[in-house]
Amino acid sequence: MDTLLAVRARGITKRFGDVVALDAMYLDVTRGQVHGLVGPNGAGKTTLLGLLLGLAVADSGGLEILGTPIGRTLAAPDGVSGFVDGPGLYPSLTARQNLATLAALRGQDARAAGIDEALDQVGLTDVADDRARGFSLGMRQRLGLAAALLTKPRLLVLDEPSNGLDPAGKKHVYGVITRLANEGAAVVISSHHMEDLEALCSEVTILATGRVVFSGPLGKLAAENRELDYRLRTSDPRAARRLAAGAAGIHVVGDAGARHDEDVLVVRTLVAALDELVAGLVRAGIAVRELAPVVSPLEAAFLALTEQPEAGR
Repeated sequence: MDTLLAVRARGITKRFGDVVALDAMYLDVTRGQVHGLVGPNGAGKTTLLGLLLGLAVADSGGLEILGTPIGRTLAAPDGVSGFVDGPGLYPSLTARQNLATLAALRGQDARAAGIDEALDQVGLTDVADDRARGFSLGMRQRLGLAAALLTKPRLLVLDEPSNGLDPAGKKHVYGVITRLANEGAAVVISSHHMEDLEALCSEVTILATGRVVFSGPLGKLAAENRELDYRLRTSDPRAARRLAAGAAGIHVVGDAGARHDEDVLVVRTLVAALDELVAGLVRAGIAVRELAPVVSPLEAAFLALTEQPEAGR
């Protein structure tokens, strides 16, 4: 038993009739880390979240959560909390009453459950006594996160947690997730928002048609043998273009396009060749003022690994 793992899946398969939602899937999620799940619709993300939350059971394979083997009966694993397909709330109750009701259903004393603290962490203190039916999507997402915090989870499972969030709401949610991971909990996030996963996750798993096509550190995606387009802004655009055009492994693919920004050059290359280009620019006395991928490594990997001629399951 690996005590560092919050989730250990080995050969997990889940079928719904003739549809194979998860196909002999292997997955490790380490404690103290935020782990992202990425995949097109129908890739198996929701099914996997359901297994982690005890809402479904696998047909075959082995699953351990927080060191405990998961059997074939529906049950929420100890120490696991979160939501899938949006949080379940009582619209006619206030935010505070929602959390008090959930605490009571779990046999917790409302005061001991830390309701006020949870509301404060997600930035809902000012609307604690407002009815949930009037909440925006982002506020409902934050209330769902507050509900998950009541159990002091060691594994937090979240489905699209940033849906509908304004910048202030996102700051609260990011803060909660980061703090939990720093305190040793594992957090699993499924999202289509690549910027959220890149900001929060140390590792990511990409699913396609129920199979894992990549799993590992985000940094490994950029190091893969895959060319990316990069925006390059320098102090001398013309000289930079000439140098890039003559550099090995560098393909000049355009400028800023619709922005008509003559200071920006777009090159397609591997990371190693890009490093050589930057070093060459510096040696030539050309200052690099901006260097960023046009499409993030995560999004590029997602597209490269999941785009198939056949429709995914």
